[in-house]
Amino acid sequence: MSIDSINKAKTKKTGSGSNALSILNAGQVENSSDHSRKPIHIAMFSGGASSAYVAYYIVQKYGKENCVLFFTDTLWEDIDNYRFMDEVAEYIGLDITTRIDGRTPEEVFHDIRFLGNSRMAKCSEELKVRQTLIFLEELRDEHNLEPILYFGIGPHESHRAINLQNFYEHNPIEPIATRFPMIETFTEDLDTKKIIRDEWKIALPRMYGLGFSHANCAGRCVRGGLGHYALLYKVWPNQYMEQEAMEERFREKFNKDVSILKRNSKAFTLREYRELMDKDGIEKYLSEKDDTIPCVCSYS
Repeated sequence: MSIDSINKAKTKKTGSGSNALSILNAGQVENSSDHSRKPIHIAMFSGGASSAYVAYYIVQKYGKENCVLFFTDTLWEDIDNYRFMDEVAEYIGLDITTRIDGRTPEEVFHDIRFLGNSRMAKCSEELKVRQTLIFLEELRDEHNLEPILYFGIGPHESHRAINLQNFYEHNPIEPIATRFPMIETFTEDLDTKKIIRDEWKIALPRMYGLGFSHANCAGRCVRGGLGHYALLYKVWPNQYMEQEAMEERFREKFNKDVSILKRNSKAFTLREYRELMDKDGIEKYLSEKDDTIPCVCSYS
């Protein structure tokens, strides 16, 4: 199958800056131990501005015939993310290659009997990481192509880049090379959102304008943290209530005192949080900090 054919297969369901750069450069692997494979440049497309710009960059550098725009769909994405991704794909001249496990995050939680929370998100492992690894091995085994992965991670997230590099060096059957152009190539302060909005004339995903730090899972990201869920309740109360109902279904079915959020290292349900916000006012909790990290679906 040609690279063009891969790109046209839109959906297949398969059941601190310079210091970080030196670490990344030191750890870079060769494209493959099998040099007979042709390199294929994979833009890991999250639906965000930085990953969109990285996709544009590799197409300009290597040609669209040598690139793939890759997206893993959790089936919880905001509808405007799809609009944004389609417009970006049209602008850079690549179809989106999408992989879908077929389950929602809630279905994953029930299958593994573990509720995703602010410290651990098995939904990401199942719906994104696993689907990515399957796709990459198919490129090697079925098409004799050697993937090189490109991520839209900036210097402020350099710890993620190091983790990603380590993951793809050790978890696939053979190491897979990773690249981070926002750290390694663009040394100036590149405003990707401004470029996309003003030069490409593409409206950014609406969740940016609503105040969310990322657009994963339409605000229902289980690793979002307290402030994130306060914002979700303010902006999309129905989405919040859906998450609350999901949490209650899990607690009742498995008879476990578990929750998506934590407070003082203890279970803190979305119902309890909503009642607190209703009593005190949402504004008080919009900047609430905790020891969680935002969901980044780290390895895809």
